[in-house]
Amino acid sequence: MEPPVRLASTGTIIHGVSVGEVLGVSTLADARLIAGERGLGRIVQRLNVMEVPDILPWVKPHELLLTTGYPLRNTPQSLGRLVADLDERGLAALGIKLGRYVDELPPEMVEQADRLGFPLILLPNDVGFDDILNQVLTDILNRQAAALARAEEAHRALVQVVLAGGGLNEVTAEVAGLLDVAVAAVDGGGRVLAAAGPPDHVAALRESVALAGPPITPARPLTQPPATRSTPTSAGHEPASSVGGREAVSGAAGRGREFVSVPVVAQGHHHGRIVAYSPAGAIRDSDVGILERAATVAALVVTTQEAVNAVESKYRADFLRDVLTGRAGTAERVTARARAFGWDLQRPVTVLVAELDPDGDERSAQDRLVSCWTAAMRRHDPRGAVAGFSHEVVAVLDATVDAARVAKDAASAFADIPPATFSTGTSRPSPGADTLPEAYSQALKAARVGRQLHGPGAVAHFDQLGVYRLLSLVNDTDELHAFVRETLGPLASDDDAENADLRRTLQVLLETNLNVAETARRLHFHYNTLRYRIGKLERLLGSFTEDPHLRLNLTLALHVLRMRGI
Repeated sequence: MEPPVRLASTGTIIHGVSVGEVLGVSTLADARLIAGERGLGRIVQRLNVMEVPDILPWVKPHELLLTTGYPLRNTPQSLGRLVADLDERGLAALGIKLGRYVDELPPEMVEQADRLGFPLILLPNDVGFDDILNQVLTDILNRQAAALARAEEAHRALVQVVLAGGGLNEVTAEVAGLLDVAVAAVDGGGRVLAAAGPPDHVAALRESVALAGPPITPARPLTQPPATRSTPTSAGHEPASSVGGREAVSGAAGRGREFVSVPVVAQGHHHGRIVAYSPAGAIRDSDVGILERAATVAALVVTTQEAVNAVESKYRADFLRDVLTGRAGTAERVTARARAFGWDLQRPVTVLVAELDPDGDERSAQDRLVSCWTAAMRRHDPRGAVAGFSHEVVAVLDATVDAARVAKDAASAFADIPPATFSTGTSRPSPGADTLPEAYSQALKAARVGRQLHGPGAVAHFDQLGVYRLLSLVNDTDELHAFVRETLGPLASDDDAENADLRRTLQVLLETNLNVAETARRLHFHYNTLRYRIGKLERLLGSFTEDPHLRLNLTLALHVLRMRGI
């Protein structure tokens, strides 16, 4: 049988033997279980001898407490409470010698031990406590040494896999072979990155991971008797977990768990989990140590791959930036280098720019933005180019692909993790690599002007900008503000609610080409009310109903007011 494990952050003895196994040692061959048969699976990690009546301050969890009954000879009434007190403190069992100081155990004590599953053991009178201590502790230490040696051997095998260039596929295959279970490496979003083991078991594991959803999080510690309850390790491992709604269960001695989930942590970041599954419940506590070693090695694999991906992403971004700024060389050279990245820039393409909106956490949001756009491009145009710059993502996709659909998919994925938003601009179709710089400029302008018009999260096409393209070219915003004040006069300010209302009336009048009846219908005004408002507007602004040049100026001024940030 594999040695049970108690996961703990302190202490040196972390392995033990079950109470049932303790009863199998030669010195206790004549011992007899009085009560608490359900607790034979409790783990014994240390032994203690009861020499004083007030023993409770001196006991520790997972202890086998031995006594002759001498400290209790004058207070037999305390025996009834002793079992509950010891069980509450997590002891494994109580061994007692009867006949010399205590003739028999009270019935209520035996009944309580059966109810709590707390083993009461009748010790042989001819066996010394030193013999029991020596034999059981030797067995515990031997088990610990064997378990540590097995874990170390597994660790060396896993490290060798990585040194040989193996990835998560090889790591999961090695662990599955060592433990004879199904093993999967799952990322933080609940996606299975690699899996190994018997095909039917792997299929069941994948299904359970999918049902659990992101992230796979241990549910709670095992529901066990207090003496075998496990505590989290200093690394954050939780001994029991729920995967797909089914909980890892550990029963009596010799039984294991069905599911175990161990976090993969590197540099304080959770990268996912190593999940193991055995339909026969064959995952023992000692196997958890090997899974923890596997999680450490998986963290090394993940961080190494992330470093490689970061370098590759930088090369891709630098090259695409050179292409979009016209510094990448001839069209033939651009096409050849793009092909090395899996990009096709010879075909007609459309450029999209997704720019993070202000007031967000750019450092964390930028990585998510790149991931969301990369995933969207992979679905819609695998040969399209995508790269992240300082605070934007640029995508170059086939001109026949629905750019609005790609942007919508990326926005939907990005919106799952608020509060950051981004605005998207789309260029005109570009016939080839030579015209990509112009297309990039169009998409960037569409993103920025679209944000000014519609606010954060805007989606705009360059051809839809109209006059706003021209207004966006005016760098002197003070001059624009002065033009608005001179043209609209008091209507340029929102200090008075009536001004905003009159400005709305003016806007609709200009949009309907001074069609009074249509304007009254849109604004739900009576015809005479609108005639009164037109008169008031002309007193403030001039005779715009007769001066087309004034109408043009008023229209431009209203457009400038719509452009946010100017």
